[in-house]
Amino acid sequence: MSDNNHSPPRLIKKYANRRMYDTHTSTHVNVNDIRQLVIDNVVFQVVDAKSGEDLTRSILLQIIQEAENDGEPIFSSDMLKGIIRFYGPLQGVLGSYLEQSIQTVVDLQTKASVQSSQAWSEFMRKKAPVTSDLMSDYMEQSKKLYQSTQSLFGLFGATSSRKSEGADVKKDDE
Repeated sequence: MSDNNHSPPRLIKKYANRRMYDTHTSTHVNVNDIRQLVIDNVVFQVVDAKSGEDLTRSILLQIIQEAENDGEPIFSSDMLKGIIRFYGPLQGVLGSYLEQSIQTVVDLQTKASVQSSQAWSEFMRKKAPVTSDLMSDYMEQSKKLYQSTQSLFGLFGATSSRKSEGADVKKDDE
């Protein structure tokens, strides 16, 4: 991994014909090449070649969507619905929480000296009981952090949980 924090981001230009051009290597690249830049921790920016508009987020979302469609997805339908519900007044809270949670997992991965996702998968498979306990502890701490954030901002009161309990009762009666 190279430390690109002090150099300007690598510029990728996206053209109307959907082709992308890496100005650093003077070559055309595809979404898989961009994914590899992310994996290699290369700082980059994708811009519309004509307007200069930053397209980095949309390309990253495209990479996630393709990864979710291939193999075993990370996001369940229920999880995606939950994320959608947070858009609006609460998206900043969820965004910060998710960002911190993912950074914590990345830090754990780094501390364990696991450098590739393949090695991480192998580690998870072989060390399932230990890892399961660690992840359970992490999830419990995350839950407590999230709940304390909610109470700190007064986002959810007892009435919302009563409403959801009432909804469960209604479903059982039907």
